[in-house]
Amino acid sequence: MMRKDTTRTVEQTDAPARTRLPIHDIAVGDCIEQMAAFPDQSVDLIFADPPYNIGYDYDTYDDRRSDEEYVEWTRRWISQCARLLKPRGSFYILIGDEYAAEARLHLKTLERQNKLAFRNWIIWHYTFGQNCKLKFNRSHAHLFYCVGSDACRYTTEITKDPPFTFNREAIAIPSARQTTYGDRRANPTGKLPDDTWYLRPQAMVGEVGRYYLSPEMDTWYQSRLCGTFSERVGWHPCQLPEALLERIIKVSSDRGQIVFDPFTGSGTTLVVARRFGRKWTGCELSNDYAAKALERIFNTEVLDDDGPSPMQLALEAGEEALPKRHKWSGESGGEGAGASRSRQARTKEGKANGDSEGEDADEASPLFGT
Repeated sequence: MMRKDTTRTVEQTDAPARTRLPIHDIAVGDCIEQMAAFPDQSVDLIFADPPYNIGYDYDTYDDRRSDEEYVEWTRRWISQCARLLKPRGSFYILIGDEYAAEARLHLKTLERQNKLAFRNWIIWHYTFGQNCKLKFNRSHAHLFYCVGSDACRYTTEITKDPPFTFNREAIAIPSARQTTYGDRRANPTGKLPDDTWYLRPQAMVGEVGRYYLSPEMDTWYQSRLCGTFSERVGWHPCQLPEALLERIIKVSSDRGQIVFDPFTGSGTTLVVARRFGRKWTGCELSNDYAAKALERIFNTEVLDDDGPSPMQLALEAGEEALPKRHKWSGESGGEGAGASRSRQARTKEGKANGDSEGEDADEASPLFGT
């Protein structure tokens, strides 16, 4: 079932006069100035995809700043986002090679101040359309995943009662033990991708295929949007695929929670947030982009739930949809006892931070992990 809500409230007030979040609206203007007027600890999930300072042609923003100016600007907007983040919230930053290190260093500063906790450095590996002549084609961006300040004060094992939203069931995938080895010890609820989600379009298997992620890599593999793709809006130079935001919003927020994007752009973050029943808000420097993004957002159908999980789709498709290359003999050969002891040691070492949970430390499936 789907419903379409065409109610819209467009609020166009100056940043200094605003004392609340513009829910279901986009604040037009400089994001740092706009965020400065929003209340502390008011947002459940933040996704930020800032300009990369590589000369993109935006309609109002100058994407050719000096290194010093850009890095200082980056520190300021990240600090404002950290202030807005609820203690149990989540914060994702997508950024290019040029300033990833500087952004990560500032996140370290905020960690030392107990304003957030860093969880993962993810690589999004995108495809399609790259054709450099005298260097290797760029096909990745950096995705930093952080959580709110409650995690900084955690004193017990974080996996037992995590102080942030992390919906495991929304993104759990069939494990290698299920898809490859036919191992009876496989967790029937699947396993988490580690800090790599690797989606291979060329290895898709029916409807289930598009949800498969590699368990063991630090790369999220999802095509970027090119001009010929039907999802592309055409009026913004940097549009992200909805699939990337769908995974983030499903795992790090619940229905009714607030999703915020300080660089709304084409509106993809807020489109996906609306589709899955989250409250949404954002900032955008360009009046034109904001108006077009709002039109796109309010034309988005609102789903009654988050839809089937990858594991549910796998079960519905049945055994024939899950590729099996060979059976693993189990107790002897292959890895051997030494490898098993090594795996147990890695599991014990990572448990304190929730880095490893039993089967979630398995080897990757040959189909989805290469």
